[in-house]
Amino acid sequence: MRDAGWGEVKRVLLTADTVGGVWSYALELAGEFDRRGIEVCLATMGPFPGPDQRAQVNALSNVELFEGGYKLEWMDDPWREVEEAGEWLLELEGLTSPDIVHLNGFVHGSLPFRAPVLVAGHSCVYSWYESVKGSLPPEPWEIYRGKVAYGLRCADFVAAPTLAMLRALRKHYGIQVSNGVINNGRSSEIFKPLQKEKIVFSAGRVWDEGKNISTVIRGASDFLWPSVIAGDNAGKEGSFTGVKFLGRIQAPEVAEWLGRASVFLHPALYEPFGLSVLEAALCGCALVLGNIDSLREVWGEAALYVSPLDREDVVKTVNMLAEDPEMLRYYSQAAGKRALNFTSSKMAESCLEVYRMMLRKRWLVT
Repeated sequence: MRDAGWGEVKRVLLTADTVGGVWSYALELAGEFDRRGIEVCLATMGPFPGPDQRAQVNALSNVELFEGGYKLEWMDDPWREVEEAGEWLLELEGLTSPDIVHLNGFVHGSLPFRAPVLVAGHSCVYSWYESVKGSLPPEPWEIYRGKVAYGLRCADFVAAPTLAMLRALRKHYGIQVSNGVINNGRSSEIFKPLQKEKIVFSAGRVWDEGKNISTVIRGASDFLWPSVIAGDNAGKEGSFTGVKFLGRIQAPEVAEWLGRASVFLHPALYEPFGLSVLEAALCGCALVLGNIDSLREVWGEAALYVSPLDREDVVKTVNMLAEDPEMLRYYSQAAGKRALNFTSSKMAESCLEVYRMMLRKRWLVT
């Protein structure tokens, strides 16, 4: 570890995967660190970054990209590659000498890093199963649970984007170190309201039961307005009435659709925070969300909530907004105002506060 002084942070080793919201989270954080003169060594695992993702990295002057390509800990039989990834991360730490290691995965929290380690828990298999299936995962996942618990136990600090997610980590794995909530944030640079149209927009991987896009699809034929869905279609293209499938699209196109849409529908069964909801709120969409603890924690009275699996409740709530311009305007404005609490700048400052605390603690015990 370089001599960072009493809490000074100049370089961070930050891990990310390229398949979900963690990528957006990592890039937002790196962008804010760029404004603060902090270097980022970005280590990716899972699928290699695509051309658009590399372009995002290249737009930041403070980021050096390291591509691992190793299986992620929640994938099928990943443990040999997870171990290899751990050896690679330790080599990267030796090469880059970061002041802080910020892991967006659990298992590598147990590695003998020289720098203080923050583990950020964005989601996990056990809380997903509990929320979506109503049960714990089958027995083979016990290996995962043990390795996750050990990673959390060895970290210097454990963070989660909501109290609901932090409670889930405590319940399923136990947390014996300092921990707290660091809300996710999103820049409003490209996410802005445009001329609103009569569109119901949803985003999420169709195959992910936690996102519950299937309920959107089943209800769309009875919505008063057409429905547009962005995300991995998994073979659903064009097969349902009232739905336009966009497939996987990049952030600027997502921002354009959200800017035009009047309603953002997200009847999730599992959503530890939900960057897509935040993006929709920044774009002035009225929010219709699944009635789950994490989404209520973040959005409070700035959204309408539905029973996620109740098709009739979803249809009724969406059409209520479509038929009532005053209600639509109220929830659009309420969501936009609430979104200002979750900026990328606030997220970065919260991370830096924890980083400094971890460094001071190291100084006091050495």
